[in-house]
Amino acid sequence: MTEANEWQRRVDEVWAAADELGDLEVIERIDVLAAERGEHDPLALFERAGARDSAGLESEAEPLYRRAIDGGLSGSERVQAHIQLASTIRNLGRPLESIALLDEIEPEAGELHDAVVAFRALARVDAGDARRAASDVLAALAPHLPRYRVSLAAYAAELAASA
Repeated sequence: MTEANEWQRRVDEVWAAADELGDLEVIERIDVLAAERGEHDPLALFERAGARDSAGLESEAEPLYRRAIDGGLSGSERVQAHIQLASTIRNLGRPLESIALLDEIEPEAGELHDAVVAFRALARVDAGDARRAASDVLAALAPHLPRYRVSLAAYAAELAASA
């Protein structure tokens, strides 16, 4: 196992035990692990942000997410950081900024596309656009259904047209 994989394994262990550890212990343990990678390491910043975000400390998480993204976070973690930052920003009362951030990452979202749609829908509701939010979520859900795909997609389009 490489050093990076071993580090990630230890981080994953902290997250797996998060319910038993409690918010402050998770933050402390993640911070200790992050220090091993240095204060400017994008993955370490991402994990530190996530620990604070999970604890409800959105105002502390936001700058860490931004530093992680600006520092070159890549792959799935980059998409996750955008989603988590967008959720944090929405919780801080800035839904339009959240929507813009999710729109920016959507082309790269891959398997996390539906998560982008879901979090953008939450932001749209907060921004006063519940019909568009419902339309987006229904359109994303339709392809996953064993039946009623076509009708649900049509209803989603109808909602979007009336939003």
